[in-house]
Amino acid sequence: MASDAFPPGFFDTADRSPDPVFYAPPRLVTHIDDGAIAAVGALYDELGIAGDVLDLMGSWVSHFRSPPARLTVLGMNATELAANPAAAATVLHDLNTAPRLPFADDSFDAAVCCVSVDYLTQPIEVFTDVARVLRKGAPFVCTFSNRCFPSKAIRGWLYSTDEQHMEIVKAYFGLADGWGPPQAERRTPPDHRGDPLLAVWAYRNSA
Repeated sequence: MASDAFPPGFFDTADRSPDPVFYAPPRLVTHIDDGAIAAVGALYDELGIAGDVLDLMGSWVSHFRSPPARLTVLGMNATELAANPAAAATVLHDLNTAPRLPFADDSFDAAVCCVSVDYLTQPIEVFTDVARVLRKGAPFVCTFSNRCFPSKAIRGWLYSTDEQHMEIVKAYFGLADGWGPPQAERRTPPDHRGDPLLAVWAYRNSA
């Protein structure tokens, strides 16, 4: 698809072993600090993320201040997913192998992806399919910081700044089908001493 808009090798990873092998050991830890976690929850509240919500590339915690009515968490490790107290349903699924989501059209009121967008090797395909499973006008919110597993993050991400990361995710929305104009913000102050929290989101087209 439109991923050819990026330089050759942009979506390569240093570790090319199957993702299910890398993610097999449970990691029941948080990957951002408390300040960044609070910024994620505040953004979800500000945007009114509620109803039937899909948490993509999720784990044992979804960072909502108050869980939505029904949260479906899609991730790579069954132990982590089972430990998520907010999840009403969990799905094991590798988006880098199968970017098409195992859900019907118009299934969700919102989707979120927290500190994981940097691992997508087929992001345009994934973003296009997220639009398919969302209802008209529904938001998709991607939040991220400057921490990652460097062996599994895509090469283009590793060689980019925080500001460039926001531009990369905005480009994913722009190149994928089904989205309105994306919005991007740094959600922690510029002088924040902890993990930065950045966000990009867009709404599914109503047409």
